[in-house]
Formats: sequence, C-alpha cells, structure tokens
Amino acid sequence: MAVLVLDKWKKPLMPCSEKRARLLLERGRARVHRMVPFTIRLVDRRAEDSVLQPVRLKIDPGSKTTGMALVRESETVDTATGEVSRRSVVLMLLELQHRGHAIRDALTQRRAFRRRRRTKLRYRAPRFLNRTRPAGWLAPSLQHRVDTTMTWVHRLCRWSPVTGLATMLHRFDTQALQNPDISGIEYQRGTLFGYEVREYLLEQWGRKCAYCDAEHVPLTIDHIHPRSRGGSDRVSNLTLSCVPCNQRKGNRDVAEFLAHDPKRLARIEAQRKAPLRDAAAVNSTRWAFWQQLAATVLDVEIGSGGRTKWNRKRLSVPKAHCLDAACVGRVDHLQGWQQPVLSIKATGRGSYQRTRLTKYGFPRGYLTRSKSAFGFQTGDLVRAVVTKGKKAGSYLGRVAIRASGSFNIQTGNGLVQGIHHRFCTLQQRADGYGYFWTKIASNQGEAGMGRSATAALSLPALKDGVSRAI
Repeated sequence: MAVLVLDKWKKPLMPCSEKRARLLLERGRARVHRMVPFTIRLVDRRAEDSVLQPVRLKIDPGSKTTGMALVRESETVDTATGEVSRRSVVLMLLELQHRGHAIRDALTQRRAFRRRRRTKLRYRAPRFLNRTRPAGWLAPSLQHRVDTTMTWVHRLCRWSPVTGLATMLHRFDTQALQNPDISGIEYQRGTLFGYEVREYLLEQWGRKCAYCDAEHVPLTIDHIHPRSRGGSDRVSNLTLSCVPCNQRKGNRDVAEFLAHDPKRLARIEAQRKAPLRDAAAVNSTRWAFWQQLAATVLDVEIGSGGRTKWNRKRLSVPKAHCLDAACVGRVDHLQGWQQPVLSIKATGRGSYQRTRLTKYGFPRGYLTRSKSAFGFQTGDLVRAVVTKGKKAGSYLGRVAIRASGSFNIQTGNGLVQGIHHRFCTLQQRADGYGYFWTKIASNQGEAGMGRSATAALSLPALKDGVSRAI
C-alpha cells in the first residue's frame, strides 16, 4: 500500500512505500500531513526537482458504493511484433460508500412534518407554482452520489500526481433485467399489457394470499416493502394478502413480518421481481458524473461494463468495486491489487434537528447546542489508550462526544462505549467521512449488484506516525 507524498509547497509527488515513508519521518525529512489516507509532506524537496510518472485515477460509479483505484501506468513495446502493451500497477484501492438512502429518508420525514404543520397548525398555502427545476436537475439523493465522488476525485488529484482519469459508463436495460427474453414490440407493451394491476397480481401470485396461502377469500393489494419505509408502487413491490395478514403486517417490512418463516420469505423474494432502484440511480447520474469529469483539464478514458468484466476474468481478479475500477478501460497487465482497501463512508456533518424522536414522532431527548466538548467534536478520528479498567486497551476510530465527557468510539471491530475524554488523542479532524480498512476476499465468484468481495478489518495500528500494512 502506497503512502501519498507532497512537496514543501504541498504539491503532489509520486507515492512511496511505507518503509521509505518511515525512514523519511525518522530522519526529519518529512512531516505527517494527513492520517487517513496517510500522507506525508517533505520539507527539503520541490515538485520541480522530482521526476513524475503517469498516474491514472480509475472510477467505477455505483448506486451504493463507488470503487476507485489509483494506478501507475507504463507502456512497453514488443521488439519482435511491435505491439504496445499497457502495464498497470495499483498504488491504492478505495471504496466510497454513499448515503443517498439517508438523504432520501430525511427528505421524506421533512415532507411529513411540513404536511402535518400545513393541516394541523395554521393554514399554509400549498406551493406549486414556484418549483421550476433547471435542466439536468437531479434529486438530492442522486446529486449526493455525484458530489461525493467528485469531492474525492479532487482530493486525490491534490494529493497525487494524477495525469488522467478513467470511468465506466453504465447503462442498465431495466426491462431486460426483469425479463431477459424480451424483444421487439414487447419493449413498447410493457409489463401490464392486456392486464389490470389486480388481474396481473392475481395471476402472478396464484390467486391466494402470499403470507398464509389462503384461497377463496377477499384479497387486498399489499406493499412488500412499505411505502413509509421507502417502498415504491411498482408492480414488483406489490403482492396479494388476505385482510387478517394485511392487518397483522401493518407497515412492517416483509423481512420483519416473516422472520419466523424464512422459507416463505425466500419464496416471496424469489417470486417478486428484483428492485431496479440501484440501476435507475446509476442510469440517472452517469451523464452528470461524466460531464463533471470532462470539465476537468485531465484526459478522461471511457470503458464499458463488458470490457471491465472481460479484463477482470482474463486477469483472474475477484469481484469488488475497487477492483472493477482498476480493470476499467485498456488493461493488459495488472499488478499490486492484493492489498488492503480503504473504505470511505459518507457520514455527513451533523443535523439541524434539535430533538430525538420516538417511532411515533414525539421528542424523547434534546441535543446540546454546542457541537464540541473538551476539544473534540463528533466525527473526529481519535486514538484512545485506556490504561486500566474493564475497557483497558487501545482504540482508534470516530468519536461521538457527550457533554459529560464519556465518549463513544466507532472502531473497525464495533462500537466501544464509555471512554473518558482524558484517554483520547486527536488524530484527524472530522471531514464528513468515516474510514476503515477492508481486505479483498479470496473467493473468485461473482458478487451480486451492489455487493463487494471485501471483508472488514480494524484500522491498522499506528507507530511513529506511519500506518502499518495489514
């Protein structure tokens, strides 16, 4: 795993190995610039005095997770055939986890609060004439995916000498995902051609209740994943249920309602069509993301999903978001991909909400107005060394502050509660992201959409300001 290097004027230099970074720090030739990702700043060198090699940042945009790979590229020419081959050496692997679902839920809750104020409190005239949207407008949960990805593109360009970008332009055929054999005029007819919604559901679910197999009883249309929890009105999210089962289920998710009957739950999930939310999100954001990449001064290479999969199969690389990014575009040889992955989770920078609510919407606790306590704020990366007691040990992770001075630390191995502030040492200020390390799984099988072949690890131990390899 490479260490990012800056010169004395904070201009990017070629990344170096951990051993070399440790020697530079011990000899006083470098300072720690940033802990995660670990970056050092040289005190005796300028970028003009260094030789830089071509470095390309490759990106695999996704709905929930976006993979990134920082690779060093070199081209060799075969003297016998004259063929030019491109060799890529992976310097760093990253996976960015988006929080679009949290933004969507927050906006849904805000809409419910506004609706309640409009109906229960003083009269508020509905607004419907002042909501014009500019061309290229995206929903906030979708715009977040573009913005956070571009944020890390700009960050990595500041910390490493990136000379080019590479991305994959996804295009999902949503009807082919539901029906692989669709062709011709069936594209225009759609799913409900010749059927009403109820008649379509009666044929799909065999004219019986999906939860208890009751027949010859009044059946109602039920949402498998409730709308109050983000479910949609698509036919793939509808089923038939009898009145007693519908009342018992309420607004619970089908996984919660059928937790005692996993076989029936698996059958329902297999019978219904797969949700297309992730594919729709990627289709909606792909051109907006491409336009922002094209606006940079860097060369942008475009790759297709088919070529990425062909590269991964040919090079015997397991399925993962970050490794998909490393295989984007033209790749003849790939080295150095067996290394830890830096997982970056978008956590946000807090909330304006002043209270915590119960499931019924009533306040159950009030938050303090001060965002910091004892020199710390929620989201800071801290190291806690507890010398005695039940929680004796060393912990590294994101901190959640309390005015009482008893903090919680979210580490790679779980949540540690009740750590006193005097044991904590600040490592890095909060920047809206949480960091932890993962490793590439050893299996070579294909992972499903939205899954990654990585396993969580704790943050590596730090010694003399340099992160150890896992």
